[in-house]
Amino acid sequence: MLKAFRILSFVEGLSLIALLFIAMPAKYQFDVDLVRIAGPVHGVLWLAYLPMLEMVSRRLAWPKASWNYALITSVLPFGCFFLEKRFRDNTVSSGSNT
Repeated sequence: MLKAFRILSFVEGLSLIALLFIAMPAKYQFDVDLVRIAGPVHGVLWLAYLPMLEMVSRRLAWPKASWNYALITSVLPFGCFFLEKRFRDNTVSSGSNT
């Protein structure tokens, strides 16, 4: 379950980056409305991220600080990279990498 969460976290983070740094500038600078596509895609990914965060954090008995960190990084551009670094350093998960 942790592996699926890490993948979802990364994809959700990339969708936020695409929305903010590709779709929004394209809409307002070039009058190409990519936000109609990127916005809902990012919204669905983020809505999937929240319950998965809750399930993973409960299953692995994360401390509240780790849960808060994962939530905050989900709304910050490039936050997914910081969360992934914590996973690689094994400072977020307290269980196995399954």
